[in-house]
Amino acid sequence: MTALNRRDLGLLVLRVGTGAVLVAHGAQKLFGWFGGGGIEGTTKAMEAMGFRPGRESAVAAGLGEAGGGALLALGLATPVAGAAAAGAMAGAVAVHAPAGFFAMEGGFEYPAFLGFTAAAIGVAGAGRYSLDHASGHVVDRPWVVAVAFVGTALAAAAVVGRRAQEVSAPGPAADQEPEPEHTTAPEDGG
Repeated sequence: MTALNRRDLGLLVLRVGTGAVLVAHGAQKLFGWFGGGGIEGTTKAMEAMGFRPGRESAVAAGLGEAGGGALLALGLATPVAGAAAAGAMAGAVAVHAPAGFFAMEGGFEYPAFLGFTAAAIGVAGAGRYSLDHASGHVVDRPWVVAVAFVGTALAAAAVVGRRAQEVSAPGPAADQEPEPEHTTAPEDGG
């Protein structure tokens, strides 16, 4: 195997593995799969964490994770996929940041790792074994990388900033301790 083939194979493994984790993470939010809360439970959790409006935040987070993850795994629109997943993880990092870095303490280690990995794949490109390569890199151009990451950075900054204001404002949201991003609201049995 040449060095180029090994690199492309390594990108394939990294893309599929990271994409699968993100799809599963997003499917918890969107569909309630894998023990997740689905849209209703995630909406309640998002509101408790200070994300307003809760339902739209739940859908955006779920789509950023599941959609971005699926596109990463396929190697399709890789800059957009990496940016979307990294943006969703930025919100999760903001929630976990008060607990510090390490995941075993409730910190942001895990969502930061997923976000940086998704961003790195989005910037590096999907490699030869991808739908981007098969399509002649129609949606994998340098300008797409720039637009996707700048747009996502601005959107994530706005969402995280608005959440910070919600959490620090006096009222019911500020009185509640934010739940970790991966936690869902208790099921009501329905």
